[in-house]
Amino acid sequence: MLRLLCLLVFTMTLTVSAQAQEAEPTDRSATGGAQTLEDIMKRQEGLKLDDSFRSGVTGSPDNAAPISDQLGTLGGASDPDLWRAYRYNSAAITTQARGPAVDVLIQDGGMRWLLFREGPLLTYGMGSLGVMVVLLVLFYLIRGKIRIDGEKTGQTILRFKSAERFAHWLLAGSFILLGITGIITLAGRKFFIPLFGHEAFATVAVASKWIHNNVAWAFILALVLVFVFWVVHNLPDRTDINWILKGGGILGGGHPPAKKFNAGQKLIFWSVIILGGSIAASGLSLLFPFELPMFAATFDKLNALGLPQLMGLGELNTALAPHEEMQYAQLWHAIVSFVLMVIVIAHIYIGSVGMEGAYDAMGKGEVELQWAREHHSIWTAEVEKAKSEASST
Repeated sequence: MLRLLCLLVFTMTLTVSAQAQEAEPTDRSATGGAQTLEDIMKRQEGLKLDDSFRSGVTGSPDNAAPISDQLGTLGGASDPDLWRAYRYNSAAITTQARGPAVDVLIQDGGMRWLLFREGPLLTYGMGSLGVMVVLLVLFYLIRGKIRIDGEKTGQTILRFKSAERFAHWLLAGSFILLGITGIITLAGRKFFIPLFGHEAFATVAVASKWIHNNVAWAFILALVLVFVFWVVHNLPDRTDINWILKGGGILGGGHPPAKKFNAGQKLIFWSVIILGGSIAASGLSLLFPFELPMFAATFDKLNALGLPQLMGLGELNTALAPHEEMQYAQLWHAIVSFVLMVIVIAHIYIGSVGMEGAYDAMGKGEVELQWAREHHSIWTAEVEKAKSEASST
C-alpha cells in the first residue's frame, strides 16, 4: 500500500512538472524578462542554459554610464543590472590600479574551476597513477623480469652517445621534479595542509613553486634536444606493424625484428614529444598569462570548424577574462601531465626492473650484444656491418 502511494505521488509530481513545462511561455513576457521555470529546471539538471536574457541586460546599452551613476548618490543601491554588468565584464569600470584584468570584479567561472580541480582532476589523476603502479606490480608478479633468451657474449655495442644520454636524463630528471612539485601544488590544500598545517606547507609550497617554474626551462630544452637527436629514428615503418601484432615479444615467442627504436619506444617518444610539448606550451601560458593566452583563440578556431556543435556542446565562449585563460591553462596543464606521468611510469618500469639489460642503454651507453640482437636485430645488424666494413678498409 505504501509503495503504491509513493508511486502515485511520484507520478503526480511528474505530471505537474510536465504540465508546468508545457505551460511555460516561449517568451519571457510573463516573467518580465527574468528567468523562467524551464531555466530553473535546466540549471538543476545541469543542462546547458542560454543566459543571454540576463547577460544582455546590464544597464546602459552602450555601457557608457559611469558606475557612480548606477550606484546613485547614496551608494550601495540594489541594482541587478549593475551586478550583471560586473559578472559579464561589460560595465565601464574605472580603477586607480593599472594593469591587466584589474577591471574584472566578478569571475564566477572560478568556482567551476576550483570544484573540478579539487574533485575530478585530483581523483582521476591520482587514481590513474595508482592504477598504473598496481598493474605493473601484477604484471611483474605474473610475467617476471624479461630476461635475455640467448647466451651472453660478454661483448657490448654502443647504444647511445653521451650527448643523447645527457638529453635523456635532463628530460627525465626535470620531468620527475616537475611531477612531484606539480602534485604538491595541486594537492596541497586538500591533503598536505590537514597533515602538516598551513605554516609547514607554506614553506614547501613556495619551494615547489620556485623549483617548478625554473626547472621548466630545463624540461623544454631537453625536449628539443631529444627531438633533434631521435626524430629520424622514430618515424613509423612497416616493421612496427609486425612488432605490435606480436606484442613486442613481451609475453613470449621471441622479440620481433626492430630498428634502433621499436614500435613501443616510438609510441613513448611521440607521447613525450606531443604531450610534453603541450605541457610546455600551457606552462608558458601560465608563466606569461597576459602575453601568451591560448584558449580564446583555440575556441575560436574550433567554433569555425564546427567541432563543438557536432559534439552537442554549442558554440564555445571566446570572450575569456585573463582569469579564465589561466584556469583553462592550469586544467589542461594538469590533465596532460597526468596522462604523460602514467606513460612514463610504464617506461621507467620497462627500463629498470622490468627488462634485463635495458637500463645499461642509458646508464652506461653500451648494452650486451646478445640483448641488442634480440631486441633490435635490424639496427644491430646494420651497426655490425658498418663496423666490419670500416675495419676491412
